[in-house]
Amino acid sequence: MRWQDFLGLSLRALTAHRLRSFLTLLGIGVGIAAVILLTSIGEGLHQFVLKEFGQFGTNVISITPGRQGTRGGPPGLPSTARELTLADAEALARVPWVRKVSGSVSGNAEVRARGRVRRTMVLGVGADMQEVYSMRVRVGRFLPPDDPASARAFVVLGAKLKQELFGAASPLGERLEIGGERYRVIGIMEEKGQFLGFDLDDTAYIPVGRALGLYQRDGLMEINLTYDPTVAADKVAEAVRQALAARHGREDFTLITQADMLATLSNILGILTAAVGALGGISLLVGGVGIVTIMTIAVTERTNEIGLLVALGARRRTILLLFLGEAVALAAIGGALGLAAGAGIAQLAGLLVPALPVATPWRFVLAAEALALAIGLAAGVLPARRAARMNAVDALRAE
Repeated sequence: MRWQDFLGLSLRALTAHRLRSFLTLLGIGVGIAAVILLTSIGEGLHQFVLKEFGQFGTNVISITPGRQGTRGGPPGLPSTARELTLADAEALARVPWVRKVSGSVSGNAEVRARGRVRRTMVLGVGADMQEVYSMRVRVGRFLPPDDPASARAFVVLGAKLKQELFGAASPLGERLEIGGERYRVIGIMEEKGQFLGFDLDDTAYIPVGRALGLYQRDGLMEINLTYDPTVAADKVAEAVRQALAARHGREDFTLITQADMLATLSNILGILTAAVGALGGISLLVGGVGIVTIMTIAVTERTNEIGLLVALGARRRTILLLFLGEAVALAAIGGALGLAAGAGIAQLAGLLVPALPVATPWRFVLAAEALALAIGLAAGVLPARRAARMNAVDALRAE
């Protein structure tokens, strides 16, 4: 049979029952649209989270006290891990390839100014914190590099905290009270927004030495450093690990590079996106069942036609491919319509809800269309084999 005749028979079979063919297309199309819409939202969230982390730079290493993965005693017992100190931070600043270092301590405290009181996050940091995290001062200056043991009582305000305490007036040079101590405002940070639930604009930054006293701590909660981006992260991390282990006598700390964190987040979010897409793919199975049903009905209705083809000399393989082609065509056309609908709805959702990150991943688009074709092929196998195995005489006698 010529391919032109093969194509003509398939198209006539699909257009002879337009409503039935449309409903079958709709089943596959809805499934593909669901996959594309869900994966677009998942991929948008994926890119949003990575962007949120990436805004603080990718050449950052964080060190926290206590080593992950070690066995300890029952919950509630004091930890034997040595705390990170300001001296540790100063020592790490001398490690090769390290550029800037900042120890940090954080907590909540009441901030009072001009008769207003606001309980917010007060972050004790080093003078290089803005360099480590790629943050900038909008007005004034950041904390000076004082001796941590005798740091001056300066404070830098986040943009939102400044607005809550001082309104439209300039706070530079003004005094405010934190934890019973008076601080002088020397700067206002640029707006940074929220990060993992923390409003960085509603934060006060004070010298880390004074924050240790404010929160009555002996050690730092974290040390963060940035390094030469031309040097491999693993190489710098190993140098930092050896330097700090030499000071502590053992490796009783946890070291995490920003690159490792981003890679881990990317893997987790990628798995979640695939899982969401798989949930949407369940509806594709329903569409596959619809194709099986429709093709089975088609074989039954076209028994005489099959018998005539066989009697005229058509090979069993030709009949098999004829019905398989119809099933695959239904799935392919439905998949294409579903792709257009899913991508369109995803983009429309992004326009109507700007806060919702949406990004259509083309790898999932191709995978969804390939899956639709595979479902059509699999769903058409049984009806097609049944048609190909029919006896010509019995088929011609059927009514």
